[in-house]
Amino acid sequence: MKISSEQTLKLDSWGGHAQPGAFDTDWLADTAARTALVDRALLARADRILFIAHLALGDFTYLQSCFAAFAHAFPHLKIDLWVDERRRTRRAADWPHLKKYALYDWLAECPCFNKVYDETYSPALYKASLQEARQQDYPIVVSLAVLDRHKYAGLARKISPHGFVVGQKKRVRSYDLPKHLAYRKLDAFISAYNTASHPDQHISDIYADWFTQLFGITIPPAARYPVLSIPDRWLDYAHGQFAAWEFGATGVTAPKVVFLNAYSKSVERSWPLERVIELICTMQRDAAWHDAGFIVNVVPEDLARARALFARHDLARTHLFSAEDNFFQLPAILSLCKLIVSVETAVMHLANAVHVPVIALMRQKNPEWAPIDKHNSTVITVARRDDWVDRIGVDEVMAALGWQTL
Repeated sequence: MKISSEQTLKLDSWGGHAQPGAFDTDWLADTAARTALVDRALLARADRILFIAHLALGDFTYLQSCFAAFAHAFPHLKIDLWVDERRRTRRAADWPHLKKYALYDWLAECPCFNKVYDETYSPALYKASLQEARQQDYPIVVSLAVLDRHKYAGLARKISPHGFVVGQKKRVRSYDLPKHLAYRKLDAFISAYNTASHPDQHISDIYADWFTQLFGITIPPAARYPVLSIPDRWLDYAHGQFAAWEFGATGVTAPKVVFLNAYSKSVERSWPLERVIELICTMQRDAAWHDAGFIVNVVPEDLARARALFARHDLARTHLFSAEDNFFQLPAILSLCKLIVSVETAVMHLANAVHVPVIALMRQKNPEWAPIDKHNSTVITVARRDDWVDRIGVDEVMAALGWQTL
């Protein structure tokens, strides 16, 4: 186990962007002098640009600062975003779940986007979206995809047959002719990144560097922090939910409420729910936490099993939670908590965005994805590189609680 915590800088939210001072023109002044993959003259005469990405919530937590900086640097451009659903399927039973992907709620509140293509989860909708995008005759298309990069190079060119197309490119073996041909569809490319090529860099640094390579803009470290503006309606919802759970008044004098998240999209980054129950029982026996309230995050598809499991234990002051209606239910609830414990997924990054201390349970394989706000984050890392997160025990989390000042 490795536990780390150190101080760094934070930003406040401003309508989905950083505070105006964070995008000071001082750091944009040298933009024109930089060598960029997308020509400045092309950007000047273009009226719109399309970005292609397969986005998870964690990706957008940091990419949104890049989009905001780009919008600030080139205010005349309409920014469209193609969100490619990699779980695209012909199974109609899966479509309602894919249609309600939480990221779409967040994107809908972001003022820098003109249009978001968010219906790519079925073959028919994908085809219709592709036809609609082609009709826009985009002068510039940028693929930020980091998986199947060659396929997204092809998609970018298919959307814009005559425009300037740039994307990610990974080294290709000499005999892999299909990939070589796919990458030839790009007018320019960014080399693929890995932890070896970007040692000691946070994912936000890597994303910011992409926009420097692409457009010659510099995004300073302070402007790379995640920001999140939660609509008032969902803050009201969260206060009402806390009242229903009898957690008392919120604010500085509020009782301790701990948010626990054990879910990730991949099993190697997840924690068993049984371990969450063990942690709650252990904390309730500890004098410092015996009066705390607990909120256990559960993905909608696992709610029935979780309810049955927790019903058997009848834990005091413990409630299950799932953001079933809207993405902003999640950060609104997080913002009222005193501590968040999460496996390595979007929740630990959102904790930084709402400025709540977090204990993050992580593997060793992707250190660039650690929470960015080190002053408010304690990271517990597994002992060996191949270990899964479930190798982290309750005793390690209890030891990390001593790092938190609540």
